[in-house]
Amino acid sequence: MQPVGIVDFGSYLPENVVGPEFFLDENAPVDPLANTPLFRVPPTRHHVAPGERAADMIAKAARPLFERLGKAPAGQVDVLLTNVLLPDEPFMGVGAQAAHALGIDPEWIVDLHNSGCASFPYMLSLAQKIMADGAARTALIANVQNTAGQMFAQTQVRKLSHAPIPGDGCGVAYLEAGAGSPILGVRTRSIPAHSVDLGIKTPDGRKYWEPGEGQMDIGFDAEKSAEILQRGNTLVPELVGKLCSDLGEQPSDIDVLVTNQPNRIFLKNWHQALKLDPARHLDTFDRCGNLYGAAVPVTLDSAARAGVLRDGDLVVMSGFAHAGDFAAAAAVRWNGAS
Repeated sequence: MQPVGIVDFGSYLPENVVGPEFFLDENAPVDPLANTPLFRVPPTRHHVAPGERAADMIAKAARPLFERLGKAPAGQVDVLLTNVLLPDEPFMGVGAQAAHALGIDPEWIVDLHNSGCASFPYMLSLAQKIMADGAARTALIANVQNTAGQMFAQTQVRKLSHAPIPGDGCGVAYLEAGAGSPILGVRTRSIPAHSVDLGIKTPDGRKYWEPGEGQMDIGFDAEKSAEILQRGNTLVPELVGKLCSDLGEQPSDIDVLVTNQPNRIFLKNWHQALKLDPARHLDTFDRCGNLYGAAVPVTLDSAARAGVLRDGDLVVMSGFAHAGDFAAAAAVRWNGAS
């Protein structure tokens, strides 16, 4: 397999910044999840504008990246991989529209609708495999979180305790064979039995495409909240530990850890389990809230722009998806000079 590296990151955050007051409602019904430690409100988050499409978010995140590289996107992307939490069209992926918005024509366009908050490391692995035979030399991978300003901002849903946690944003990474910060390894774990513990919820029990009363929401099985919390606490340190073992490293050797950021409790528990200094575990939770799969590339783009990533750093990315049906971790050796 030819070596593949991350050349650079890019990100886009919608202009609309929303504070906790947007969600306050003294007359809201009691939420069974309100007192669980799964939910802790961030000070701010970004919400997509009405009519803002995922494809345009990807283009807005990617264009500054190509400008920094001194390249026009056209002809520079052989593979485009996307993961979008709320696709704009139920029958179509986002990749073709994003390619059109960027003016690119990749041979490979793959839209993932699984792996959720762990999709960024998973897409790194998929890109490696697609590029393995040398036929493709470049890839753009993109995560879009766009439910905060659409689903969780609905008049009824925004009164629920989990609605203030998410924020919207898009993160991308540009990969190239034989260049950039080399991908050292990827670890994944799939637990399909847990996939039924999270899903679309409607007040009248209808399917999401059926007409009816009440607003659509996403929710956990409330009776399993403690179990789901335990899954989240263990999956990320487990995958990171196994990846470090694969590489002949110890978790203490990690210079920068970036994970998905569901809440402050998970972030704290993860770096404590790995015995890492909290300063090595980067996040954008207080500014952006839960960005789901986009948290890893958005946070790494912020760190790269701020000069936090140093050449030679062991950078580890990890996350768990949904109610714990999937988890992944990936590592790169940072080479910002490339």
